[in-house]
Amino acid sequence: MTILDAPSTPRPALSVAFREGSQPQHDAAESSTFITDLMGGRVNEAGYVNYLRSLRPVYAALEETARELAEDPLIAPLHDPALERLESLDADLESWRTGAPAEEACAGRAAQAYAAAIRATVDQPERFVAHHYTRYLGDLSGGQAIGRILDRDFARQGAGLSFYRFDSIPKVKVYKDGYRERLDALPLDAAQQVAAVEEVQHAFSHNQAVFAELAQHLALFAR
Repeated sequence: MTILDAPSTPRPALSVAFREGSQPQHDAAESSTFITDLMGGRVNEAGYVNYLRSLRPVYAALEETARELAEDPLIAPLHDPALERLESLDADLESWRTGAPAEEACAGRAAQAYAAAIRATVDQPERFVAHHYTRYLGDLSGGQAIGRILDRDFARQGAGLSFYRFDSIPKVKVYKDGYRERLDALPLDAAQQVAAVEEVQHAFSHNQAVFAELAQHLALFAR
């Protein structure tokens, strides 16, 4: 058998490539000081408002771009209005805000850069797939834990936590499994898969930058 005849190594499923290819960036974002303090109940209401304010431009960009690409063959299998978070995010902001000056502490430059990076993928749908996966699968996974912690620590009884509720998705695990199946079935060639994995890495790095900017104000956000 010549080198030319040797079988090529099969590409991993895209969901696997995303998970394995972005593990260092994912771990760095997940272990950021702001997130560990938020999950540990050490961030006050003003800090959480700043967190939501930072997410808002990101979801605006994500959902505007998703609608623009909704008919693209790489996006159509994943696009689902049931995933959209912007309306619930705005409702939660209204619920948590008190008008305290500390609620405007974070300028949100990292979030604006993140939003710009999402919008820049409108001509490269394979890269937009990475942002869709990173945000929405995160909301359906670790995001659920954040919602439960906030509800417990602030005794909200569900108020102001609609961002973490997916009322049109009754069985989250079933939905996530189906999402990964659709993701793995996308008709990406090898070069597009490499680009998509690279973009997932960028997405987690943008998340880390958002958390780092929020962490600059932790003294103000201490609970």
